[in-house]
Amino acid sequence: MTTLLTSLQTGTAVLTLNRPERANSFNFEMVNELRNALADAETNPQVRCVVITGGGKVFSAGQDISEMKQAEKISYREHLEKTYNPLILQIRNMGKPIVAAVNGPCAGAAFGVALACDLRIAKSTAYFVVGFGGIALAPDSGVSLLLPTYIGLGRAQEYFYSNKPITAKQAYEWGMVNQVGGFNFQALVRQVADELTSGPREAFAAGKMAFNHAVLPNLEEALTYEGILQESAGKTSEHLEGVAAFLGKRKPKF
Repeated sequence: MTTLLTSLQTGTAVLTLNRPERANSFNFEMVNELRNALADAETNPQVRCVVITGGGKVFSAGQDISEMKQAEKISYREHLEKTYNPLILQIRNMGKPIVAAVNGPCAGAAFGVALACDLRIAKSTAYFVVGFGGIALAPDSGVSLLLPTYIGLGRAQEYFYSNKPITAKQAYEWGMVNQVGGFNFQALVRQVADELTSGPREAFAAGKMAFNHAVLPNLEEALTYEGILQESAGKTSEHLEGVAAFLGKRKPKF
């Protein structure tokens, strides 16, 4: 079964994360499929907008922890350099607008993916969890830069330390989410996508470049530094305990 479903809907490429048995968590295959689908959308003249969403009732739980557990000797920095770092940069550098349609829980690396998108539309029942602190890791996937950019440093640190969920309502009030939809969520996503597909493609691309230059000029540097920190954090006894507790569905003893 493919980990990513793709469809073209009136100028919009809809990319649906599709690992329902694992809460749409990312593995190597899904990251690669998403990157390839984005590259195809970038060069396809029929595509003027991209929507990333999750299958079922979950957007994504982030990185598949069990996959990382199976590869205990993996370098976390090397893993980020091969997966999320290029994915986040690809999303930010893509000239066509990308909308994160957050249909349910969104955590960890998936939170970084959603934050990297140009717009975020959340279902009213959706929520966001920083997630990394729960397994004794530092934020990665651009979260260390993108989250404070949207909600401020104080809130970003609070929700990293506490691992509390950020509700769709809070996210909207803080400016992290652009719109929130209830029963009309799918129609709202469709409406926003249609508006984007009818806009000036080249001007949108130039505008995104301008915003990147003005607000996120150090994104690549931040991603690299996240990898350095994660390499160290991944070797600690706290991280081993965090992963064991996560897989054992118990509270960690740090």
